[in-house]
Amino acid sequence: MLRILSVLAFSLLLLFGGCDDSKNRLSVLSGPTMGTTWSVKYTGTPSDGGVQALKADIVAALEQVNAQMSTYRPDSNISRFNHAEPGALMVLPSDLVKVLHAAFLLSEQTDGAYDVTVGPLVNLWGFGPDPERFEPPKHSEVEAALTRVGWQKLMLSEQQLLQPGGVYVDLSSIAKGYAVDKVADLLDRYGLSNYLVEVGGELRGKGSKPYKQPWRVAVERPIAGVREVEQVVDLKDMAVATSGDYRNFFESQGRLFSHTIDPRTGYPVQHKLASVSVLHKSAMIADGLATAMTVLGPDEGMAFAKDHELAVFFIVRTEKGVKELSTPEFDAIVEGK
Repeated sequence: MLRILSVLAFSLLLLFGGCDDSKNRLSVLSGPTMGTTWSVKYTGTPSDGGVQALKADIVAALEQVNAQMSTYRPDSNISRFNHAEPGALMVLPSDLVKVLHAAFLLSEQTDGAYDVTVGPLVNLWGFGPDPERFEPPKHSEVEAALTRVGWQKLMLSEQQLLQPGGVYVDLSSIAKGYAVDKVADLLDRYGLSNYLVEVGGELRGKGSKPYKQPWRVAVERPIAGVREVEQVVDLKDMAVATSGDYRNFFESQGRLFSHTIDPRTGYPVQHKLASVSVLHKSAMIADGLATAMTVLGPDEGMAFAKDHELAVFFIVRTEKGVKELSTPEFDAIVEGK
């Protein structure tokens, strides 16, 4: 009897050991893209060609976004538009048209606090493809760049975009988020229902980690040179994007100049908002909103977020340190309500 039980136990061990435990096995894919990195964590088994085919498709999808929307690539669709002659009518790919439509809507909703034509100002302040600078530009230079800014200058008809002359579109505030959504859609097509996608800090999660654990991501404390956690968020069928002034800035004569330029004034934002995180079903929308909230600041931004019932988390600098502000929608998601 003992021998029979031992054989049975051994057989059961082989049986369960041979089962596919892919639902509880975390797989990771990663690589470089858009001057930063991407990663995909998932459970399950990809259909239609397996892991190698999935990674190849992810790389191809990210390359497609980069080839269309990067201002750092002179041959990209948006770079060719930016340098086109006045009156040029360019036919754009469908992905780029989709991103522009989303950007236009956000520009209209925020009365120009979000504006993808801010490129001339971003470049002037040294935060674009042009060489960085270590002192602010002259007021006359800012005024000259402002004449080229204004999303209303862009005329998009179906897939044709008219270059009125001198308009420079910068999609860095929304393209990474769109890339996250594009990869997430690809994972869905591969039959994966549990994953976390990250491109340059923008994330979108679906389902759960192994053993039904949530995809848990951290919002950093906005202190330059420090990596500490300020808030933890569980991403379930949700994306998060964070924008802040504590990573990308320059200092001149004792003043800090943020990389976030207010398209309405031509100058870097001067309020006390250190960082803002936005939760949304779409990483593209979360990405754009995070920039918009950073421009609007804690007061205007909170009012806008509440009016539009957005899930937003603000970290504001005060004389006593940082203060957290959040909308009811953000609190409800974090608290699992």
